Amino acid sequence: MRCVADETAEDTPGTAARRALPATSWAVLGLLSFGEELSGYDLKKWSDWSLRFFYWSPSFSQIYSELKRLEKAGYASSRMVAQDSGTRDKRVYRITDEGMDAVRHWARETPVDPPVLKHGPMLRLWLGHLLEPEQMRELLLQQQEFAEGMRLGAQADAAAAQEEAWAYPTLTLKWAERYYASERDLAAAMLEDIEALHAPGAAGAAAPSGPSVPSGPSDPSGTDRTP
Repeated sequence: MRCVADETAEDTPGTAARRALPATSWAVLGLLSFGEELSGYDLKKWSDWSLRFFYWSPSFSQIYSELKRLEKAGYASSRMVAQDSGTRDKRVYRITDEGMDAVRHWARETPVDPPVLKHGPMLRLWLGHLLEPEQMRELLLQQQEFAEGMRLGAQADAAAAQEEAWAYPTLTLKWAERYYASERDLAAAMLEDIEALHAPGAAGAAAPSGPSVPSGPSDPSGTDRTP
């Protein structure tokens, strides 16, 4: 005989599927959760309109891979639609009721992963002792230009969003506009820092001898842990 505790501890098929899906699947299912029937091309266009500013800019192959995964999980369905232009039929996708329940549960209950910053320009600047000052300046100028372009893109997309259903994605676009403005301003501040570091008489103006190895974290107990 099976006890009740064992029975409730088992995963239902829906619970197991929810746990198996990667975050990118939830992003695509989230695009479908706005209720429209969309093709892979539509999903790519919608993700470039919003998701690319803060999370993910998927390729077509990634989108279709995720759609297959969602159909297999029972969270999306698809059908072929004839085209008036005489071109080949296209496949469109729609979220299922089970998929809507699953993405709602994921959005409400799943712990949120903290953002992980992987900043390419700062990695290069961290290796500034291997670069010429002009290379570092050019790197930061490119970062300024990139950030301003992203800011303007987010601003334009937010201004073009008119549908009430897109109210919350529009808020994320406004966040992206502020974020990239701060990235632009941080690059400008770093340019000033570079100039100060290489000014005549500054410590960075001389050839670097290499940093000393930092000591490890101190022991709050005051005990000497040197081997």
